[in-house]
Amino acid sequence: MSAFEPVRFAALTDVGVKRSHNQDACAANPAVDAAGFAAQGHVFVVADGMGGHAVGEKASAKAARDIPFLYSKHARDGIIPAIRRAFQEANAGIYAIGQQNPEFRGLGTTSTALVLRPEGAWIGHVGDSRAYRIRKGQAEQLTFDHSWVWEIARRQGVDPDELGDFKKNVIIRSLGPDPEVEVDIEGPHPVEPGDTFLLCSDGLTGVVTPQEVGAVVSALSPENAVRFLVQLANLRGGPDNITVVIVQVPDGHEKKAGAKGAKAGILSRLWSAWSKRVPWAFTVLGGGIVLALLSLAMQIGAVPGATLLFMLAAGLILAGLFGLFQHTQKVEPVSAVEIAADTAPRELNVYKKYDCRVSVELAERFAQAEASLLEAMRAQGVPVDLNAHATLAEAAKVAASRNSAEDAFRARCASLQFLAEAFHKARHKEELFRPSWTPSPSSKS
Repeated sequence: MSAFEPVRFAALTDVGVKRSHNQDACAANPAVDAAGFAAQGHVFVVADGMGGHAVGEKASAKAARDIPFLYSKHARDGIIPAIRRAFQEANAGIYAIGQQNPEFRGLGTTSTALVLRPEGAWIGHVGDSRAYRIRKGQAEQLTFDHSWVWEIARRQGVDPDELGDFKKNVIIRSLGPDPEVEVDIEGPHPVEPGDTFLLCSDGLTGVVTPQEVGAVVSALSPENAVRFLVQLANLRGGPDNITVVIVQVPDGHEKKAGAKGAKAGILSRLWSAWSKRVPWAFTVLGGGIVLALLSLAMQIGAVPGATLLFMLAAGLILAGLFGLFQHTQKVEPVSAVEIAADTAPRELNVYKKYDCRVSVELAERFAQAEASLLEAMRAQGVPVDLNAHATLAEAAKVAASRNSAEDAFRARCASLQFLAEAFHKARHKEELFRPSWTPSPSSKS
């Protein structure tokens, strides 16, 4: 993704079934032009608060709000120092709130940030929210869960899934509880046309498998995928708040911009690259000096316009001096440690990989869940437009008969989602629907 392209994205956060308050938060700050993309990139954040209703909400909201702003503030210092400082300063702010208000003691939040830049995808991460990259039928987890089960698995050299539910929900690193925090910074992961990135809280991954997540993201648009994944998590009990952010990189089939726009984009990128290395104040000051010398030469040669050019040069010189003064007042020195970290070779970590290709079997599993849900809704008298659902269900059957796995899966998701949304609107908190995702033992041959 070396050149600026608008990304397609969607975000959705939901309270779930069991919780009375939503302590999750998310933010989307895509670049609007080539200059913004070159300087900062597209920025997306997910945060999952902890510490009680108001406390968790306050921590996650502050992280989602502050991290993109703080990253933008420090972006000129380099991508790694900018991400690190954004998380550390957000942590300091949340910690200060906890220290100043006894009722907010213990507040904290996880946070995972995705930054898409010309050189690739960067991840900033603290906690057990996750970032995935979905590409060509494979879902790759790009973050390490800061939980006891993942830490024990790391020390023992085993897969975290082998440890079952052992301290699964115990977080060992988060923003807020301590004055200092260690931030995982991963990247730059290469970005290919058609790549899709997903950020989520553990309210999704606790009940929906990465294989299912990847298949849904691959088959549906970002807008439909976030809605379906949230409804699927709620169907499976919705035990926690659920937040999903999906970011899709253009696959190259979109209409290309005109030559004029392309030239403007090139000039904008060149200016951004220059400004990144040379503060604008020096550029303006240098331009003013050049114009002053040119006006002097014009005056010696009795060329008209020398006075006007000299006035313009004087204005640029004054503006440059003012900007130089501001720059010396605002710029914080980048430490030698940060410089070394920014220039050191980067190890690209993909912590887990999952086959998430869309399959007929997965569509059939969703069909079984849909049949169970419809039966439960009828038994409970849940209001639903059965004719509309029958039309969607028939479309799914027709797609399946054509032996197109992706079309059949997409149609089945639409049919199941229609029922799930009606059921979720009608049910009470703590009411669970537990579909049978596997055949019963008696039905096996």
